[in-house]
Amino acid sequence: MKKLIFAFATCALVFGTQLTNAQKSNDIVDVAVSVDDFSTLVTALKAADLVGALKGDGPFTVFAPVNSGFAKIDTETLNALLKPENKEKLAAILTYHVVSGELMAADVAAALNKGNGKAELTTLNGGKLTAMKKDDGIYLKDANGNWSKISKTDVVASNGVIHIIEDVVMPN
Repeated sequence: MKKLIFAFATCALVFGTQLTNAQKSNDIVDVAVSVDDFSTLVTALKAADLVGALKGDGPFTVFAPVNSGFAKIDTETLNALLKPENKEKLAAILTYHVVSGELMAADVAAALNKGNGKAELTTLNGGKLTAMKKDDGIYLKDANGNWSKISKTDVVASNGVIHIIEDVVMPN
């Protein structure tokens, strides 16, 4: 398990983002807006009317999918989710990517160590995500059995932390 903690900590150091004091004063939404690869996420947050919530005090841990993760969703389905009449469904999907509290990479590694390579996370929508050591990294397993790799950790914001994931995770 020490190797697991070391691997996750190394991942955080190698792939982590160096932040200036100005960046640390930005909230989660400000950070997301500043990253081109989160443009679809930002569009979805606006469509679901969640910008205000994620600008709140927090702290929050956000598992943020990059644009290529959203691109794996059928275009017709994604466009339908962005329509006003599907705001509630979209909000449920997006809040499935958020955990209350600030879980840094070291916290996740400790939970994985304690849980023999597995840790269950309760999301803001009440669903469960399972963090697991798998193959070449740490992954999230969603309620449907799909996997998303955590590709970058510990992007710190004033009201929490963002961990970048490669795919959108979906609740039941």
